[in-house]
Amino acid sequence: MSRRFVSRWLSGFALTALLVVVCGQLLGGSLVRSQPARPVNLTVSAAISLTNALQDVQRLYRQNRSNVTLTYNFGASGALQQQIEQGAPVDIFVSAGSRQMEALRAKDFLLPGTQRNLLSNRVVLVTPKNASGITNFRDLASAGVRRIAIGEPRSVPAGQYAQEVLNSLGIAQQVQPKLVLAQNVRQVLSYVETGNVDAGIVYLTDARQSNRIRIAAFAPANSHSPAVYPVAVIKSSRSPEAARDFVQFLFSPRARTTFERYGFTTAS
Repeated sequence: MSRRFVSRWLSGFALTALLVVVCGQLLGGSLVRSQPARPVNLTVSAAISLTNALQDVQRLYRQNRSNVTLTYNFGASGALQQQIEQGAPVDIFVSAGSRQMEALRAKDFLLPGTQRNLLSNRVVLVTPKNASGITNFRDLASAGVRRIAIGEPRSVPAGQYAQEVLNSLGIAQQVQPKLVLAQNVRQVLSYVETGNVDAGIVYLTDARQSNRIRIAAFAPANSHSPAVYPVAVIKSSRSPEAARDFVQFLFSPRARTTFERYGFTTAS
């Protein structure tokens, strides 16, 4: 067998082997890409005032992320903060106030670079639907008003804002004996709906969910801290990339439209 023949044979064999490797890589790559994404479970702890909006957002998100299961844990932002500090398995936190998020940031619970302001809300005074004696916040100091529901200021951001409004208007001391403290803003709304209190202070978005109350007044401008909703990924998340992806979706046009439909103002 001549050297020239052997050389040609080896060259042909090498070329064939190379083609087999390349084709295998291409086919293997396409097979990998065609396989379904691995299942991911994300736990989202969020302010209870976001309940309806986030449930709608979940349906939108899963249209393109069917492998991701979202489990919501709704509650008062302060209570959710404490759960995270105590080691609860949470991937994403959406607070109804900056104070709770900043407390977690200061204790190094947040994944760096993921904290952003998502939404803002307005604070309103509500009464039972057929009540007509209360038309502004100062009316709360009148003798005819006996019980006023607000969230517990230490754990419920809406309660914190309510207390700030009362302080700003100079009526906090007068109405203090009338206050009924609730565990969250939805409980405040329930107290008003059932007539257990004469009035309550809630978010505009919660008030818009009920046809059993009326909005008596909006909190005066600059009478309370900005009612912002920050969001962040928790550092201990087992699926940080998936968590980042969901947070990014919260800022998408489709999600923003959903939030705005419920009365939230989306961050610029």
